[in-house]
Amino acid sequence: MNRIAKPEWLKINRQNNANFSFTGKVVREHCLHTICESGRCPNQAECWNKKTATFMIAGEICTRTCKFCNTLSGKPLPLDPEEPEKIAQSIKLLGLKHAVITSVDRDDLPDFGAEHWVKTIEAVKKRNPQITMEVLIPDLQGKTELLDPIIQVCPDIISHNMETVERLTPAVRSVARYKTSLVVLKHVALSGIPTKSGLMLGLGETKEEVVQTMEDLLNAGCRLLSIGQYLQPSKKNIPVVEYILPNRFAEYRQIALSLGFRKVESAPFVRSSYHSSDFI
Repeated sequence: MNRIAKPEWLKINRQNNANFSFTGKVVREHCLHTICESGRCPNQAECWNKKTATFMIAGEICTRTCKFCNTLSGKPLPLDPEEPEKIAQSIKLLGLKHAVITSVDRDDLPDFGAEHWVKTIEAVKKRNPQITMEVLIPDLQGKTELLDPIIQVCPDIISHNMETVERLTPAVRSVARYKTSLVVLKHVALSGIPTKSGLMLGLGETKEEVVQTMEDLLNAGCRLLSIGQYLQPSKKNIPVVEYILPNRFAEYRQIALSLGFRKVESAPFVRSSYHSSDFI
């Protein structure tokens, strides 16, 4: 497939300030990982300039090979038992009032990393008692009994991304299944914790499929939604099929709100953690 030219509205302003350097320094000194870097997020400069980042726990190597993702894939290293405290210290150093944490998939572990998630959330809350927190979790292979300990430590938002519509899921995601993700979101929503998901557009989905996905999410109890443009991070990743016009993102936002979502971010550069504190 021939690559299509990136339009003007997707030009990125990468001007950095002193906060950007400080954020990078904190991340490096604590030997941490961020999805900002591994995912080549277009908003890295904007966020790091405000001394905020989306931390990625459980290492930097994912056991899955999703076609959209730039994160390293392969055999992960053992979990770092000090990582939860390093995350908590870094958040305190950055002076964050709201934190976003995600992780790689760890299908190599008996609990898929659930206990490490719990330890991280607990450590962050202990060192930063006033903080609010969104956690963007993997599907844990749909094992709801592994979700319960994460629910019990009460992050403010639990997010799990659908990524794309049902028809495209097998071609875009690795191991993950559309209906499994809905099971995860429904289980979280039933707990009463606000539940969030994210979609990428430009992979060949139709408007009807996007709306159907919104309805599926609502039926699962999800009321928070982010929608952004898929950008091919490297040549090894699945190519962009279409660049979605900004006015279509605005249209999808209005559709989502009219269907019943409580809060929606929808624009080309939106990513799952973008303006996360606004969802609280």
